[in-house]
Amino acid sequence: MKETFLNQLLNSISVSGCEEMVQQAVEEEMKGYADEIRTDEMENRICVLNPESPRRILLCAHADEIGLLITNVKSDGTLQFTSRGGIVIYSYPGQQVQIKTEKGIVYGVVEAYRKIYENKELKTRDLVIDIGAKDKEDALAMVQPGDPVVLDTHIRRMANDRFTARGLDDRIGVYIIMEALKRAKEKGCTSGVYAASTVAEETLSSGAYWVSTRVKPTLAVVVDVTYATDCMGENTADTGEVVLGGGPVLCNAPGISKLLNKKMEESAARAGIKVQREAASEGTWTDGDRIHLSNDGVPIVLVSVPLRYMHMPCEVADEKDVEGCIELIAQFLAEDC
Repeated sequence: MKETFLNQLLNSISVSGCEEMVQQAVEEEMKGYADEIRTDEMENRICVLNPESPRRILLCAHADEIGLLITNVKSDGTLQFTSRGGIVIYSYPGQQVQIKTEKGIVYGVVEAYRKIYENKELKTRDLVIDIGAKDKEDALAMVQPGDPVVLDTHIRRMANDRFTARGLDDRIGVYIIMEALKRAKEKGCTSGVYAASTVAEETLSSGAYWVSTRVKPTLAVVVDVTYATDCMGENTADTGEVVLGGGPVLCNAPGISKLLNKKMEESAARAGIKVQREAASEGTWTDGDRIHLSNDGVPIVLVSVPLRYMHMPCEVADEKDVEGCIELIAQFLAEDC
């Protein structure tokens, strides 16, 4: 993996609706590879290869992560907040946080005491952030309502090519589609490729809708994460068996094209890549659901990275799965000409 680029993405603060840091990293990385880089009013970034081609393949992964947003500063200088996306509230008390402000990063902690964990209906309104401020005026000199907040975590390498970080969902997908565009270019792809780092998937999926309605793709390859079942709390009866290190995951879902799934499997076979299968009873809960229903209808295929501990501060992925996704998508693009 190209760790410098990946680490730039993962170290960014990109709470849903506040994705600018990730998008700037994408633009800086891709300006030497893409024929065009487009942006819009919502901060979507679209890196384009072969824009003159009538065949337009949209690669889509979302730049945003779950997190918090400051709503109010109390008289004692502590900060109240709300959630952005599907946070797990019990993972926040007692944790250190980073707050992205106009003046830079401000550090703080989410207040905690033993009895708070006995609250079976804990809400964001029950917690505050302490940044060390003396009072409201002091706090407002450092932060403002609307500033995004993330847990102050680290990127760590683990055994057997595994790694852990906050917000692998879905900055790892952004990394994959950008690297796949580069590799498809090397393989001689002549189709138009539109690698879109989209905003707001964790809240509205509006970014993907905007991109699709403007690009008007022939088809879309959506890249996101999915639940690995080889860890606590997951049941193979729900979606099937998905293991870390087992390769990219293709999804059987009502809105996914069986033809594109078959073509993706054929590309995987030719490239010597093992793929896994999962099932969804309704939607995929990804940007693909909005893309599929956009324009006059867009055929989609979903390629997912197995992930342990989704929406926790310690998400875990396998480097082999990431590489498998990149090579699979690049092979598919090179063959789809």
